[in-house]
Amino acid sequence: MARLPRFVLPGHPQHVIVRGNNREPIFYAEEDYRFYLDKLQDAAKKHACDIHAYVLMTNHVHLLVTPHTENGISKMIQMLGRYYVQYFNYTYRRSGTLWEGRYKASLIDSDAYALTCYRYIELNPVRANMVAHPATYPWSSYRANALGEHDVLLTPHPLFLALGGSDHKRQAAYQALFAAVFDEQTLEEVRSSINKAWVLGSEQFKSRIAAGLNRRTSPLPKGGDRKSGKGEALR
Repeated sequence: MARLPRFVLPGHPQHVIVRGNNREPIFYAEEDYRFYLDKLQDAAKKHACDIHAYVLMTNHVHLLVTPHTENGISKMIQMLGRYYVQYFNYTYRRSGTLWEGRYKASLIDSDAYALTCYRYIELNPVRANMVAHPATYPWSSYRANALGEHDVLLTPHPLFLALGGSDHKRQAAYQALFAAVFDEQTLEEVRSSINKAWVLGSEQFKSRIAAGLNRRTSPLPKGGDRKSGKGEALR
């Protein structure tokens, strides 16, 4: 079965995951993380992608990124992957693939979910029990977004900028977002959308995207009589 094209709207953010093949590590040493971030910066700049948030885990990477061209993210990931595989294979005297197939991506409804995805991404090390607080994990965007550390890789999303009229107020408001615990429904929505490449957003947003692209933006409801033709317009 042919794979459907990804949902892409230039100017709208996407949650992106890149995983190591068979969930094996893609980072071993500090130099690996630094090389990846350096090349991510180069690739994002070349292909007109704004990086708003990121986390580099041991065997996968999460990004919140807004492309400004239709193929921006795919070209960025391709360029980054090529550089990093060459570096990784040479450094660790290995050969063959490093990545688990295609990257996964979910189009994001900015108004409803942009800041949710910021938090979801930067809290990954906490959910994985690697650290007690995101500020103590060195390979994410949290310390830049919440504490004001300089990070040349990042471009703030407009909703992040709207958190306050100054850097201090913005950082305080952003830190306050992390005091709230994710409810299970929200976690499942984010996970499901990225793992299955659906749109993450309000029903109104999904309907607008579905109408514009003439394809479903979320799975069909379980059960029901598919043979009857119900829901045909959404296919």
